[in-house]
Amino acid sequence: MGELNFELTIGLGLEIALVIVGLLIAVVGLVSLAVSVWLAVKYYKFNRKENSLHMTGEQVARKVLDDNGLEHIKVAVTGSLLFGNSYSHYFKKVRLRRMTRHKTSVVALGMGAQKACLAVLDKENDPDMKKQVRLYPLITFGPFAFIPLILVGVALDYFVFNQSGLCTYVLGGLGLLFYVYAIVLSVLTLRTEKKAQERAYAYLQGERMATEEELADLKELFHLYNIQYINDIILACLELLYTILQIAIELNKSNSDT
Repeated sequence: MGELNFELTIGLGLEIALVIVGLLIAVVGLVSLAVSVWLAVKYYKFNRKENSLHMTGEQVARKVLDDNGLEHIKVAVTGSLLFGNSYSHYFKKVRLRRMTRHKTSVVALGMGAQKACLAVLDKENDPDMKKQVRLYPLITFGPFAFIPLILVGVALDYFVFNQSGLCTYVLGGLGLLFYVYAIVLSVLTLRTEKKAQERAYAYLQGERMATEEELADLKELFHLYNIQYINDIILACLELLYTILQIAIELNKSNSDT
C-alpha cells in the first residue's frame, strides 16, 4: 500500500511539473513571438534605409572575402527558407537572400559583411567554427531524429518483440539524446555568429564603410537576432523537458497498473 501511495505521489508531482513546464513554454513562446515581430519591424525599416556607400549585399560580401584572400568563395543567391543568409563550409559559398544580395540597404550591408566574416573565421580555423562545421549534420538534423526513432521502436515492438515496449523506450531515449546534444551544440552556432557579427562590425568601422548611425542600426539588428536565437534554444529545452515528463508519466502509469 505504501509503495502504491509513493507511486501516486510521484505521478502527481510529474503532472504538476508538466503543467508548470507547459506554462513556461507558453510564456517563452509569447516572448519569442514579440521578439520576432520587433525583429521583423526593424528588419523592414533598415532594409528600406539606403546605406551610405550604395553597395549591395553581394558587393559587400565580395569585398570582405577578397580583402581576406578568399577569392575562391562564391557569393550566391538563395530562396531557401532553411538556409537564408548563411555560409557553407562544404560548398565554399556565402548564401544571401535575393532581397539582401541585390539591395543597397543597411541590412544588406550588415548581412553581406557578417556572413562573409563566417568564411574568414573558417579560414582562420576558429575553434568554435571548426566544431560547428564538424558537427553541423547533428546540429541541423539531430532534433528531427526523435520522432522517426520512436516510430521505428513502436514498429519493432509490435511486429518483432510482441509489444514489449522495450525498443520504443530504448530508441526513444536515443532520440532524446540526439535532441539534447543538438540543443547543446546550438550554443556553438550562437557563439560563432556573434564572433562574425563583431568581426563585421569592426571591419565596416575600420574600412569606413558605414556611418556611426548605420553601425548603431546593425548592432541593434544583430542584438535582436541573438535574443531570438537564445529564445529558440530555451524553447527547445522546455519542449524537450515537456516530452521527457510525458514519457515519465506514462512509465509511472504503467508501473502503477502493473
